[in-house]
Amino acid sequence: VAALQDEKTSLMSENEIMNDRLEQLDDSLDDPNTVVAKKYFSAQLQLEQLQEENFRLEAAKDDYRVHCEDLEKQLIELQHRNNELTSLAEESR
Repeated sequence: VAALQDEKTSLMSENEIMNDRLEQLDDSLDDPNTVVAKKYFSAQLQLEQLQEENFRLEAAKDDYRVHCEDLEKQLIELQHRNNELTSLAEESR
């Protein structure tokens, strides 16, 4: 029982220390002049820029996919036309 009481006291102390650290971090984010806040806002800005770039790249990928599908359709049509013309050329010989 004593060991459990010691462990409980130790965990409560550790929990209090962690809560204090969390509160300090929260306070440091509120002040935009702290190093932590600057890094946080810089990371947030970078994340937003990467999300915008990702959106732009996804749109470009979709455009290229549609263009590729169109080119594949044209290729099939041209292959059929080529086969028809080859067949006509062989018949006319």
